[in-house]
Amino acid sequence: MTGAGLIGLLTIQLLRAQGCRVLAIDFDEAKLAIARGFGADTCNPARGEDPIAAGIAFSRGTGVDGVIITASTKSSDPVTQAARMCRKRGRIVLVGVTGLDLNRADFYEKELSFQVSCSYGPGRYDPAYEDQGQDYPIGFVRWTEQRNFEAVLDLMASGQMDVRPLISHRFPFEDAPAAYERLAGDKGSLGILLGYQHAVEERHKRTVELHPTVTTIAPSAPVVGFIGAGNYAGRMLIPAFRKAGATLHSIASAGGVSGVVQGKRLGFTNATSDTAGLLNEPAINTVAIATRHDSHAKLTIDALHAGKHVFVEKPLALNLEELEAVKEAHAAANRLVMVGFNRRFAPLVQAMKRQLDPVREPKSIIMVMNAGAIPADHWTQDQATGGGRIIGEACHHIDLMRFLVGAPIVSMSARKMGDNHAVEITEDKAVLTLGFADGSFGTIHYLANGGASFPKERVEIFTAGRTLQLDNFLRLRGYNWRGFRNQKSWRQDKGQEACAAAFLSAISNGGPAPIPFDELEEVARITIEAADMLRAQR
Repeated sequence: MTGAGLIGLLTIQLLRAQGCRVLAIDFDEAKLAIARGFGADTCNPARGEDPIAAGIAFSRGTGVDGVIITASTKSSDPVTQAARMCRKRGRIVLVGVTGLDLNRADFYEKELSFQVSCSYGPGRYDPAYEDQGQDYPIGFVRWTEQRNFEAVLDLMASGQMDVRPLISHRFPFEDAPAAYERLAGDKGSLGILLGYQHAVEERHKRTVELHPTVTTIAPSAPVVGFIGAGNYAGRMLIPAFRKAGATLHSIASAGGVSGVVQGKRLGFTNATSDTAGLLNEPAINTVAIATRHDSHAKLTIDALHAGKHVFVEKPLALNLEELEAVKEAHAAANRLVMVGFNRRFAPLVQAMKRQLDPVREPKSIIMVMNAGAIPADHWTQDQATGGGRIIGEACHHIDLMRFLVGAPIVSMSARKMGDNHAVEITEDKAVLTLGFADGSFGTIHYLANGGASFPKERVEIFTAGRTLQLDNFLRLRGYNWRGFRNQKSWRQDKGQEACAAAFLSAISNGGPAPIPFDELEEVARITIEAADMLRAQR
């Protein structure tokens, strides 16, 4: 075994528990001393000892059966040495990270097997296994990620694996920064243990206070609780709410850690893992939902039942049954519901709308969305969790077209790329055609198979002998519009801040919702029907 760090020392114990003789090779004599305590023979190249000769001698001249490399180095020496000390048809397993400049002759002459090990075992990185709990049948996959963990715990319980000698440093939890400095600066460190000095019951809190509670809040002011502390919420949505003047009360996340991190950074009073408690908090009158798509409808309904105004990131619902339930909850609650359709609030889109409103003739609209590819196993592609990209993202563009036309959608047709063995996901390469009550029509080209260097979004509108062209929310050009001057933005503004500000202003002033609920319901219904139509296509 090459490398006697923390992983290597655990590996030694696993091998010894299975009855293997083990040779540990490392440059650190202190780690080799621990390895000898676990019953391994050792070799220290730093003392001039030859790893290949040591391996041959250890195997009584036949060559070792296998080598597990747990070292971390850019050098290819561990792989080369492993190949040369192996017997014919021996095995080499790379657990660590090394250079891979392989000598073909070393592997060819001995017919060696080489494998890179995936951490934890079968099931790792498989969303169906790790997130959805779909186990592999034991008769076909004996050692899954879960069963590997169970085996290790059994070995620890029986004393065949002892992790106590692997604890090289202990720090009080309050000195955690010093522990990280030690980890970064001391290559000899192994397991670093953080100790908690206070009672266990004091640590098990679902809600923690981050900043002092703000007491001077106007009765009509939006006091917001955020559910979801992911990347988009922390990078875009919460800053937009804060800039618009919202009082940030609590932020909820499933595990609690991301909520604490975002809450401290962005100025929340509390962080919690208790979503129900957040919804029932009397001080909160507004809830913003930025979780995975399959939770949007239920959380929206729960928030409305709790008497809160609701801002929910798109989509509003994943199916018509969820949408109908949201509609009923909204009708009974008399509270504002807003979906994060920010594009209609973008400055250049607002400029387009001002030009279009006086025009009485129907409009013809072409939208091209160079959406970019997302792996087939990404959660947004899963129909049950993310709803797929038409429901999860193309709803933005259906809403934008609905806004620009200013008339109800009366017809919809959809066509996706045909099934092809070379393309696993075809739903996100589609064209939607919408017809409107005023005679307007438009097409949305939602394409995930374009070049990454091509602009992401373009909108073109033809009406009454005139044309508007919006490029990527950066440049707006007008053709044959009297008195219109082309506009250019120095930064891309898709309207997130204006969207949040409009919603919060409506709450503060008791005004109507920035987007009428009937339009939100209409866009959600058309989007779901479009996705259903695409999925029925063969």
